[in-house]
Amino acid sequence: MEVAVVQGERRQPGGRHANERLRRRGLVPAVIYGHRQAPETVALSRHDLLLAIEHARHVIKLVIDGVEQQYLLKDVQYDHLQQTPIHAALLRVDPEARVAVKVALELRGEPKGLHEGGELIQLLTELEVECPLLKIPEVLRPRIDHLGVGESLHVRDIELPEGIVARNHPDDVVATVHLRRGVTVEAEEEAAEVAEAAAEPEVIGRADKEQEGADEKQR
Repeated sequence: MEVAVVQGERRQPGGRHANERLRRRGLVPAVIYGHRQAPETVALSRHDLLLAIEHARHVIKLVIDGVEQQYLLKDVQYDHLQQTPIHAALLRVDPEARVAVKVALELRGEPKGLHEGGELIQLLTELEVECPLLKIPEVLRPRIDHLGVGESLHVRDIELPEGIVARNHPDDVVATVHLRRGVTVEAEEEAAEVAEAAAEPEVIGRADKEQEGADEKQR
């Protein structure tokens, strides 16, 4: 697992105007909490924070005055356009401790059911997992090419790396292949029969010879 490096600085707790001044400097107000210690107020480089978010880094290495410390990026609040981070929350954790985080799901492969008149519907785009802090996967990529029409991928079907446990219910549906609206099973079978018939080689000459034999008898 890669750890994002984020530059930061200490800050005094302030109100809205103080936070706005920080944002104009390209900083994001943040709070550090956890481990039964008093909360700390810091400011993070917006540029570094955005890079960490873009690359789905759950753990960041915060550098303040040359001192590095790792934290779990627990929460990020955005502006009304949901584009620019305006506040962040960092959690103190033991590197050996287990944490609960949400990891993105990227489906791999093309379901065979797409060739049977089906369409793929993904119901879960994230999986909540519990794992050691330094073993948080950036993304999980379950295969779905085996899914036919009417079949689904459940949480229990996802193979997880060692030490990682899913917190979702095992029966939760991750993705399913439904028959496309307006397509019936009979129509699909008929289309398959037509395609099979079209694929059969044409017999040339046999019918002509049988017809010639019939003509000779008539003479």
